[in-house]
Amino acid sequence: MEKVLLALWKSDAVTGDTLRGQLLALAPEMEAAPGVRGLRLAVADSAVAAAAARRMEGQPPLPDALVSLWVDSAAQSRWHADRLEAIAIRQCSYLVSEAEPLINQAAHPTPPGERMYGMCQVVFLSPPADMPRDQFLAVWKDSHTQVAVDTQSTFGYRQNLVVQNLHGDVLPCEAIVEENFPPEAMASDHAFYDSGGDEALLQSNQQAMIASCSRFIDLARINVVPMSEYPIRLPAVP
Repeated sequence: MEKVLLALWKSDAVTGDTLRGQLLALAPEMEAAPGVRGLRLAVADSAVAAAAARRMEGQPPLPDALVSLWVDSAAQSRWHADRLEAIAIRQCSYLVSEAEPLINQAAHPTPPGERMYGMCQVVFLSPPADMPRDQFLAVWKDSHTQVAVDTQSTFGYRQNLVVQNLHGDVLPCEAIVEENFPPEAMASDHAFYDSGGDEALLQSNQQAMIASCSRFIDLARINVVPMSEYPIRLPAVP
């Protein structure tokens, strides 16, 4: 089984809520396609409007939606890309290797097709140009992961390492992160950094997170998009 991420851009005339409706309407057909083992949708809709200040645009314009697709073979995702042409003015897809340090369904189970609790922060990131890939992976996977878990209120955390750019006008990145936060974290730094209203702890967690990110991310090219998440069918866990 392979995981493919499809990033979608809408036209300015289409709202995020309209795009969400279009994707949810297509979901049954996408889920029933040959070889599909799992499907998740994420859309920058009105439900995450309060998180506008969390958005970071290092390489605009940024995607308006992200489709997570688990298939027997990445080649099967081309069928989905063809169907999505009807609602996206631009799209691209990535074959990724996924790790899931925090599994969100354990904390907030969500019926298929319904909105996940809180917000999903989608991050497209790359290391500094002169950083070797093995060093990037070592810092991110072996060190930063625990810092992120310890300093933020995330209840779901997925790390997607880009293995191959599959098709389309690709937004350049080496990894795509999906982080689930409680709804209060959209507008409150205390809620985002899990400080419980303690100003000193807030400052400490913020500084620790920024310092850790600076070790392996080119912050001039980072892209952050708050989205609403809609699980359709998650792949079975062995």
